[in-house]
Amino acid sequence: MEKSERRVHGSKNPFFHEVTMSSFQRIQGLILGSFLFPVRVVLVSLFFLLVWPLARLRVAGLSAEDRARPVVGWRRWLFHPGVWFLSRAVFFSLGFVWVRVKGRRADLKEAPVLVVAPHSTFLDMLVLCSTYLPTVVSRSENTSLPVIGALLEFNQSVLVSRNDPDSRKKAVAQLTERITSNGVWPQMLMFPEGTTTNGSALIKFKPGAFLCGVPVQPVLLRYPNKLDTVRWTYKGTTWIEALWHTASQLYTNITIEFLPVYNPSPEERSNPNLYADNVQKLMAKALGVPATDYIMEGGVPVQKVGHLSLPVPSPGREALTLLYKAGLRTSEIEAALERMIDRCRSGSSLVGTEDLAGLLGLADRQTAASICGLYPEEKVVDLRQIYLNMAALSGLVDIKSLLCTSFNLFDEEGTGSLSAEELSGLMGALLGLRQNHTAELYLEVSTGGRLSQDDLVRMLTTHPIYQKVMSEHLQPNQAGRHLPVNNNGNMLNGYKKVM
Repeated sequence: MEKSERRVHGSKNPFFHEVTMSSFQRIQGLILGSFLFPVRVVLVSLFFLLVWPLARLRVAGLSAEDRARPVVGWRRWLFHPGVWFLSRAVFFSLGFVWVRVKGRRADLKEAPVLVVAPHSTFLDMLVLCSTYLPTVVSRSENTSLPVIGALLEFNQSVLVSRNDPDSRKKAVAQLTERITSNGVWPQMLMFPEGTTTNGSALIKFKPGAFLCGVPVQPVLLRYPNKLDTVRWTYKGTTWIEALWHTASQLYTNITIEFLPVYNPSPEERSNPNLYADNVQKLMAKALGVPATDYIMEGGVPVQKVGHLSLPVPSPGREALTLLYKAGLRTSEIEAALERMIDRCRSGSSLVGTEDLAGLLGLADRQTAASICGLYPEEKVVDLRQIYLNMAALSGLVDIKSLLCTSFNLFDEEGTGSLSAEELSGLMGALLGLRQNHTAELYLEVSTGGRLSQDDLVRMLTTHPIYQKVMSEHLQPNQAGRHLPVNNNGNMLNGYKKVM
């Protein structure tokens, strides 16, 4: 995996994890895994088969109206302990023999919500056993999975579909009802990061757990092991590799720490985002890691800066790395950029893999296909996006000149002004990711309902927030190892090339 994916702005990329092992550890893992892995898979399958009917029986025969209320009475005291015991047995079988617990878990009245971080792996679900199976939030698509669907039904989980905006509204209503039920519903447990990371930082907390302004209890997860096998992130080790490596260890340690209950201030109760940010900072400090603005947006890891979403890592940075790896020299990349801008100006900006390979001067079609794959389109990609994103990071084009060029490329009517939609396209091309929240930026930049070239350049080079995008995210000195440039104002051979 390339270094550009491992690090972001000099810091470890929280969305990348790869198990690092010595030769001895690999051999040891193969020997132990050849025995332990199949045995543990058989045991896990057995316990899943036992828990499946118990989970189904708990809600069997209940009407939709009854299922909308918390399960109580004999259905709870008869089935809940059995499902809890078998759930713990699943993790015991995987090697989680001991669970170290620090602090005291708050009861329902003290804290209706438990917020758990960092979220590193599907194996984090072990925390449910130490909290006696509180209610969780899950994707509705998971209900179709064998056993998992039955357990979500047993848990009376709040379900959210990522593809249905109405589902999110219903989930928020359900969360509000349960969290503010004064003990009628069980305690909620939520992973406010919303996705898994490698634990090197806490990414931005989503406000869902903090919407009601009730006290929450922060819960920290740590895996103090010689080999960090459990983590499963956006890129790097796959879930099956994480499962293999973990099951191949004699045992795996986990520490669950309950921090004191966090009681929100009046300002935090009225501002869920402020509440979430402050709890994130508190938990990050306790973990000894930074609190960041990274989030997952549309299935892509991004950093939020103002109204912009900056992909992590930048596709242009990865594309340049691929070109250098393919053997292209700086002069050849410069020539490729010239061919690309000429093609864009001709009015034909949609290209496929073959066209891109020719423009880049690549004999290897696979490299061109890999570069196309960095930009989330289907069969063809907009060459303006590849050119602007790569040019900004290459250091071969002055950034102010590039902004002027980008303005002209997206001012398709030649009016000297951009619409809100055209600004969205321009910023998406420059940053390497579609921008869906630029309406407020347009209002900030435009003058009298018109956005001129001068307005755009002035905003992006002088505004304190957006200047950060130019100086950090579009900093070229990390794009390629052989690039003789250290900032956008210090170009190759001491001159500034204008395109």
